[in-house]
Amino acid sequence: MLPFIRQSPIAVTLFVITSLPIAAFSQNKTADPPPDSPQVFGAGVISGPVHDMAPAFTPDGKTVYFHRAGPGLTGVILVSQLRNGGWSKPEIAPFSGRWQDIEPYMAPDGSYLIFSSNRPANGVGDELNGAWSGSKYLQRGGNLWRVDRKGNGWGEPYRLPDLVNSDSSVFSPAITATGTLYFMKPVGHGGPFHLYRSAYRDGAYQPAEALPFSAPDSVGEFDPAVAPDDSFIVFCSGRAPAKRTELWIVFRVNGGWGTPISLGPAVNRSAGCIEARLSPDHHRLYFSTSYVTPPVNPSDRAERQAEIDRSEWQNGLTNIWSVSLDKWLGHAE
Repeated sequence: MLPFIRQSPIAVTLFVITSLPIAAFSQNKTADPPPDSPQVFGAGVISGPVHDMAPAFTPDGKTVYFHRAGPGLTGVILVSQLRNGGWSKPEIAPFSGRWQDIEPYMAPDGSYLIFSSNRPANGVGDELNGAWSGSKYLQRGGNLWRVDRKGNGWGEPYRLPDLVNSDSSVFSPAITATGTLYFMKPVGHGGPFHLYRSAYRDGAYQPAEALPFSAPDSVGEFDPAVAPDDSFIVFCSGRAPAKRTELWIVFRVNGGWGTPISLGPAVNRSAGCIEARLSPDHHRLYFSTSYVTPPVNPSDRAERQAEIDRSEWQNGLTNIWSVSLDKWLGHAE
């Protein structure tokens, strides 16, 4: 979920993982933190001085698509490559740049990508208006669009069918290996966001169903990230006992869904977390948050230098972070 574009009070942090070395993804100038502690992703390059979130990796983990927005900047999808252990300067993805495009999600095999956009259904006319949580948002709506890989490039985006885009505020796609689609849309028209699942069978999406573990209609739930084998979901929710938007994980149990488990205070920091994403091997979680590292002891010269370095990107806007899921995946197994 993108609060600064959707004008929602929710804050966010985004994490990503791949099977490549952690150092290549953090680019921090300080010593690596414990492996079970959240780490900023691409400090100063991917995570910069505006809002950055929703990383979508190619299967080899060497290319990432994400969206950026901020003061004076409408949402746009950017792309960066991993080169010589570092991420390249992000550039606008070839299928983005005109409309408000946000929340890219890569199919597990890398053959296509789905994102949310306020572009009109036929490509001409006015941008979509949005409505959720009891308010209306001019030109801040969204529908889900798909773009297919064509050789080394991309084809033209096309809108998913009305069976999926049944509202003008459909956001946050997530895709399994079989093409099943998860997303969020408001309850009714203009209510809080909830999560929905549309199975993909015989080349077509099936009618969307609300997820059975959903909180009451008055509680917003959003931004799902799903394992390729549909075995677990990480999502964002303000459900009790959370006092803010937090990250939760829920596992498949006997063909259904179990009880959601909070990822706890070490991950769900004071600023709140949104835009969950998984690494290609689904063992690491990416999310976005506006969390700011506490001040350091001014007598520690190295830490003070690190604080100065962080000031280039950590200014209270949202950055992308990541954390290992092995603690929870091991528990499930």
